[in-house]
Amino acid sequence: MIRINKLTLARGNKRLLENAALTVHPGHRVGLIGPNGSGKSSLFALLRGEIDAEAGEVSLPPSWVIAHVAQEMPPVTAAAIEFVLDGDVELRAVESA
Repeated sequence: MIRINKLTLARGNKRLLENAALTVHPGHRVGLIGPNGSGKSSLFALLRGEIDAEAGEVSLPPSWVIAHVAQEMPPVTAAAIEFVLDGDVELRAVESA
C-alpha cells in the first residue's frame, strides 16, 4: 500500500501540501485532480523518488513499479499502443522468450 503521513511538500517558496496524510490499499483506484500548479505532478515525482519532501513520511512496497508518462514527450515513431505496451516489462519479456 502507499502510505503518506504528515507530509509537507513545497516547490520553491510555494507550499503544495502541509501535514498531509493518505493511505491507498492494493486494488484501490484513486484519482488526483486540481488546477495547474497545485502539486499533482510534484506528488508523483515524490512517489517516484525524483524529489524529496520537506517533512513527513512516504512509503510504498519496494517491489511496486510506478509506470508514468511524462507531461511533455519527445516525438516517437512507435504507435501509441506500442509505446504504452513497452512500459510493461513483464509482457515484453514473455513476448521475447
